[in-house]
Amino acid sequence: MASRPLNDDEVLSEMNKMVAFIKQEAMEKAREIKVKADEEFAIEKAKLVKQEQQAIDAQYEKKRKGAEVAQKIAHSTLTNKSRLKLLQQREEHLQDLFSTAREDIVALAQDGGRYVQFLEGVIVQGFLSLLEPDVTVYAREKDVAQVERAVEGATKQYNEISGLTVKATVQGTLSNDIAGGVKLISGTERITVDNTLDERLRLLEDRMLPEIRADLFGPNPNRKFYT
Repeated sequence: MASRPLNDDEVLSEMNKMVAFIKQEAMEKAREIKVKADEEFAIEKAKLVKQEQQAIDAQYEKKRKGAEVAQKIAHSTLTNKSRLKLLQQREEHLQDLFSTAREDIVALAQDGGRYVQFLEGVIVQGFLSLLEPDVTVYAREKDVAQVERAVEGATKQYNEISGLTVKATVQGTLSNDIAGGVKLISGTERITVDNTLDERLRLLEDRMLPEIRADLFGPNPNRKFYT
């Protein structure tokens, strides 16, 4: 059957169909674009949120570590201050003990009988250390008389102990600022024995200090070796 031209109604109907199809295609395309845009937005949003969260976490971690470091520094500072204060108090206590000891040796030098006995003992020690026939005994000027008395007794003791004789000369040239005692020098002037009260106290402090510290404050936890 031969085709005939479409009338106006049919043309309008076909056009409406085409418009509806095009409109449907456009709506579907618009939905696809919207869905894709929503997906991309959601992805970008999640990415930005994650980046911000990571930045916040990093900032928090940095602050946390900074706070920990500051706390450790403050704790270390307080610990060091406490340790230094304790060491200072211990040192002051030791100095008080040594100061008392110095007062005692000054008192000894003022006690005539005890002082002469002490001098006699240290002079004998000096003679036995030197083992020289001639010895010069140096004393404070104000102690010369007491030292001469002590030398007499010490000479006899030295002879009884060693079987040797010694000629001792007393010179009062030591400073009156020292607590007392004597220095002995061999006749050749090569050997000196310092038996002044000040030197003997200093040696005692040096030798006894570790033992005194242990008695007063207990053993040192940081010390690994003992002689």
